[in-house]
Amino acid sequence: MPLGLYIHIPFCHGKCPYCDFYSVFPDGKLIDKYVKTVCEQLKKREDYKFDTVYFGGGTPSVMGAESIALILKHANTTVNPEITVECNPSDCGDGGFDFEKAAEAGVNRVSFGLQSSVDSERKALGRRASANDVKAAVRRARNAGIDNITLDLMLGIPGQNTDSLKNSIDFCYESGAKHISAYILKIEEGTYFYKKKETLNLPDDDETADLYLRCVDLIEQGGMKQYEISNFSFSGFESKHNLKYWHCEEYLGIGPAAHSFINGKRYYYERNLADYIIEPKAVYDGTGGDFEEYAMLALRLGEGLQDGRVFKRFGFHISSKIIEKAKKYENNGFAVIKDDSISLTAKGFLVSNTIIGELLA
Repeated sequence: MPLGLYIHIPFCHGKCPYCDFYSVFPDGKLIDKYVKTVCEQLKKREDYKFDTVYFGGGTPSVMGAESIALILKHANTTVNPEITVECNPSDCGDGGFDFEKAAEAGVNRVSFGLQSSVDSERKALGRRASANDVKAAVRRARNAGIDNITLDLMLGIPGQNTDSLKNSIDFCYESGAKHISAYILKIEEGTYFYKKKETLNLPDDDETADLYLRCVDLIEQGGMKQYEISNFSFSGFESKHNLKYWHCEEYLGIGPAAHSFINGKRYYYERNLADYIIEPKAVYDGTGGDFEEYAMLALRLGEGLQDGRVFKRFGFHISSKIIEKAKKYENNGFAVIKDDSISLTAKGFLVSNTIIGELLA
């Protein structure tokens, strides 16, 4: 089967206070060296076919559409692959990221970091662009023929309430988004928010849970369907690339901090751009793809753990022990059991780690 291709773009003009993804400040010569290295790595993998390509970061739009196009020339893709680029609206104003060139190169999906449409909340998150800037960036992408737009939201952020959340969700629909990702803020060690966590005006755990459940209701009222814990889309606009992760399918990762899952084995590159440019060395990270991992990922999805998929992949059915454990959660509204599947409800997604841990113990 064709693989998914993830390319990490480790450049960003500034570090958001909540972000722990690997990035460095962009420099023209450094970007050129990195693009050359990525192209060389792809040349060595001409025997691989990719039906999805995802440029993540960092901030891929910092590099410009020309660099994206050059990298794509060296990627051995199938016919009509899904090609996604993460974009910061701050890079997408007049004279910024060229969506027309990106579309000509094959980019057909763009992910914008909205986080919130309320400018006071955006400011608290360190976002430089305004909500109007986001709206303009989305319009430029759509005018270039890229209609598959996803907007990222964050839940449980400083100052957020159900009214401001509704404003953000309405903004997504009004902008013409086909997909929404809504992630609960996690305070990561090493970030600015981690240092200031005692002084942040954050909703408490119960309030954040209410925001999540309200978010699910509001998005689904607008017509999108929740297909994963944090992801919603209109039919046919699910992220094909991310579904590879959640279906425990294989993918190749290029760039510092990127991970790969090839031939049942996992690898990653260390978070060091200078070393990667000199000589990319993948670090072995064990095996993957066993039933426990597969089931854990499947239970993140709205479709849940499906018996037919399990039997096709592993040659056995979902055990009666797992089903019996799941019945307890079904009685409390956390899960749904059908003849051929076990899935979690929105309420169950909130405590998915606990439920999945017990089901697979």
